[in-house]
Amino acid sequence: MSRRVELIALLLVDFLAFSAAWLLLYLARFEWQWFMPDREPPATLWGAMVVVSLFWIVVFLFFGMYRERYAESRFDELVSLVKVVTVGILVLFFAMFIQQLDEGEARSTILLYWLLVYGCVALGRLAVRSAQKALILRGYGRHRALIVGWSDRIEELYENVAQYPAAGLHVVGAIRLQRPDEEEQVPPSERIITPAGGDGADVLTAPHRTDATSIEALPRLIDELEVQDVLISLGSEDHEPLYEVLRLCDGKSVTLKLVPDFYMIIGGMARTEHMYGLPLIEVLPEPMPAWEQSTKRLIDIAVSLIVLTVGLPVWIVLGLLVRLTSPGPAIYRQQRVGQHGRPFTMYKYRTMHQNAEAKTGPVWATEDDPRYTPLGRWIRKTRLDEVPQFWNVLKGDMSLVGPRPERPYFVEKLAEEIPLYNRRHRVKPGITGWAQVMWKYDQSLEDVRQKVKYDLFYIENMNLRMDFKILFRTIKTALAGQGQ
Repeated sequence: MSRRVELIALLLVDFLAFSAAWLLLYLARFEWQWFMPDREPPATLWGAMVVVSLFWIVVFLFFGMYRERYAESRFDELVSLVKVVTVGILVLFFAMFIQQLDEGEARSTILLYWLLVYGCVALGRLAVRSAQKALILRGYGRHRALIVGWSDRIEELYENVAQYPAAGLHVVGAIRLQRPDEEEQVPPSERIITPAGGDGADVLTAPHRTDATSIEALPRLIDELEVQDVLISLGSEDHEPLYEVLRLCDGKSVTLKLVPDFYMIIGGMARTEHMYGLPLIEVLPEPMPAWEQSTKRLIDIAVSLIVLTVGLPVWIVLGLLVRLTSPGPAIYRQQRVGQHGRPFTMYKYRTMHQNAEAKTGPVWATEDDPRYTPLGRWIRKTRLDEVPQFWNVLKGDMSLVGPRPERPYFVEKLAEEIPLYNRRHRVKPGITGWAQVMWKYDQSLEDVRQKVKYDLFYIENMNLRMDFKILFRTIKTALAGQGQ
């Protein structure tokens, strides 16, 4: 079952489940008179049913119930469903019915509706997941996986994957890494293995000859073989090769899963994710829970709308001042690299003379940069040059808080110089970020190295509380005129 089919099936089944739960609640209250006899039914049964069902769809989207839950336990999904339905019930009844029900009827109605929603949705989702699992067992909709590991471990991992078809992994290739202390050297032509027959069954027994001879071929193989999961079979002490795999997978839309060794498990250094009996550790999971990501996006939209609409007269005057004080447009447009490496057009008030980089090419701004206009220098210090980026935030290209987006020219160069630089693109870029409040503007490669450390720290620890802390520090800096 493809991701698109899975999403359509879940949306359809959930909508029918929400509608069925609402209809049963209506019958229980007004036809069967379970709670309050002789209560008059509302005149808008079907319209209310559609509205409430759409409300539930929004709640499920907010809490990430339509994210891909590939090969996860159905029991885990039912547990998540308990929490989401509980929150949705409370919001719905406090918003619509709390004043229409007396105390006894409220408790009975809430309990009945909770059971109806949970029961109907659970039955529908169990049917979808059971059908999905049955298709996976028959070989349909499995994730295409590539194994990377020591030559003496990839055969074992391949056999383990083959033993657990319910995990939904289809091995389409492998990269053998040579241990430095191995006496028998693996021929270069056999270090990269792809299925000779096309079905992956002989992936480790009939190597396909290829010109590539090292792990550097990993990005190319991910694209050519349409890999969705990279399974890493290395030891707990193999920091350098593991780091290299992470670096090469940066910017690729793949899930990284690490096979834990015995010492990692008994030492408590890793909690394994058992995919139907196959112990794997997901590397670089989603940085924020679904509800926090949804809340972060709602805050982005609300703040952007307020800033752009309430301050519109000020922004128009500021744009006119930029035009009148120096030749050129008021708004400067520039290509930047966004989430997942996608380019987008970023907007700023122009703070430099027109064609400032015509002679120098792309260069970083400095504190006393002669390219600044007199007005532009003041705008830069107060951070007002960033105001047009609230339009980028509203469009979804950026967020209020995140790593600052960089130009493609610099991204290409910095990715070669700075390890794990592209991990910054796992999240949306921001108007401000942890690196911006903790470090100065980029003036050298060492500045960028320091800021990347702060960016990676933010990505690994991002939450709403940290976002508010960064926003508070940014506002303080802007009011004090301490920007550059």
